Amino acid sequence: MERVGVKLQTMQNAPVDLANALRQRLAIIGDENSRRDPEKHIARLQAISEKIDNLAAALPKPIDPQLAHFLQRKSYDKALEHLEGRGD
Repeated sequence: MERVGVKLQTMQNAPVDLANALRQRLAIIGDENSRRDPEKHIARLQAISEKIDNLAAALPKPIDPQLAHFLQRKSYDKALEHLEGRGD
């Protein structure tokens, strides 16, 4: 029974976690120190992109069609705006 509660909590937190990951991505993109080491910078971007994909997959179904569209197209700025209620 506890396992079901954990899964439900994870699904409920998924939109918040996704928005946080999208903000982390923006921070990485804007991090000039990170860009000084291109290999590490790319690795950080790949890691956050994978996290975003995993969190998007964990979103409760059905996913809002517009949010799904943004995520499928990798329009992450628009997805973040949508999650924050600024994209309407």
